[in-house]
Amino acid sequence: MKILTLNTHAWAEEDQLNKISQLADFINTHQFDVISMQEVNQSIQEAALSAEHLQHFVVTDPEAVIKKDNYAYVLLTQLTDTYYWTWVPTHIGFSKYDEGLAILSRTPITQSFGEYVSHMRDYSNYRTRKIVGIQTVVEDEATWFVNGHYNWWDDEQEPFKGQWELTESKLAPYMDQPLFIMGDFNNVAEVRGQGYDHIVGHGWNDLYTTAKQKDDGATVVKAIAGWADNKRDLRIDYIFSKHPVQAKSSTVVLNGKNGPVVSDHYGVAVEI
Repeated sequence: MKILTLNTHAWAEEDQLNKISQLADFINTHQFDVISMQEVNQSIQEAALSAEHLQHFVVTDPEAVIKKDNYAYVLLTQLTDTYYWTWVPTHIGFSKYDEGLAILSRTPITQSFGEYVSHMRDYSNYRTRKIVGIQTVVEDEATWFVNGHYNWWDDEQEPFKGQWELTESKLAPYMDQPLFIMGDFNNVAEVRGQGYDHIVGHGWNDLYTTAKQKDDGATVVKAIAGWADNKRDLRIDYIFSKHPVQAKSSTVVLNGKNGPVVSDHYGVAVEI
């Protein structure tokens, strides 16, 4: 099984259409089974897609309207394999986008859910956060894959600690099956006593640390939105499992070395 997670920085990149094509080529080459993407944007003012364009889309939020420039949809039109997918909006991004979370699966999605993990539920405030999860069958076993994009540990209104505790409470009903959660956690692995320690301290397994083969794991290597003063390499994008898993490999991708740079984040690819 191959899993990819990427904060896409959708429609905020220069040469965006070319970068989508580059990402599509990368996915077509590596044939990931599950793809988790954050900052999956669509223009608020864009027209909606018709049902005929959404044959493999699974409705998770009944109120969500998929627009013609939804980043995930545009990407899907360039993939050679059929992917089943879902998308939920979380808040307004860059003042003009519906910003959301998407998951793509090569096998049919049997169930899905979307939940708030922030106490705030103001769509106009970027601190409003959700998770989205899908169930699909992996090697004859129903498995959950969850995607999230979290706030920072020291955020005054919506700190990470509270969002993670809400996450665990929302995931409790699904813990009886294999479960993976991945995404942009905005907490640095090397910083002790903060978000990363809070996650692994609650029994979650970081597939990077247990992988037989791995690199330095850094997914942000410059100053970006949310890390404006950054001058060092950061490992803030993760894939965790609730049950013990040893990955064959964990590799930073889409970094100019393993695939082209398509976002302000690099991606993480794990093979199990």
